[in-house]
Amino acid sequence: MTFDKVTGFDWDDANRRKNEKHSVTQSEAEQVFMNVPLVVVEDDQHSMSEARFHALGLSDARRRLHVTFTLRHRGEKIRPISIRPMSRKERSIYEEFCKKTHAANS
Repeated sequence: MTFDKVTGFDWDDANRRKNEKHSVTQSEAEQVFMNVPLVVVEDDQHSMSEARFHALGLSDARRRLHVTFTLRHRGEKIRPISIRPMSRKERSIYEEFCKKTHAANS
């Protein structure tokens, strides 16, 4: 997945407040999409009316974060739904991806 068409973010006030309980700022969530490596997979189980995705990545402070999101406005806006620190399993998946990416680039 590429984010070539993305020009910004579309924040929902209710989701923003919900995410504050995970002590993740809006800025940190946006940083995940600017940093590499970034792992993005489609969420087939919860995608009833629109495509939903999961992103695993790093904030500028190197926090490992999980962002569930959709794309809005013809793919030009990322709409975060849920932001939280990665679970143990997600960290393992992310670290394995990083190892494979590093090995492929060496």
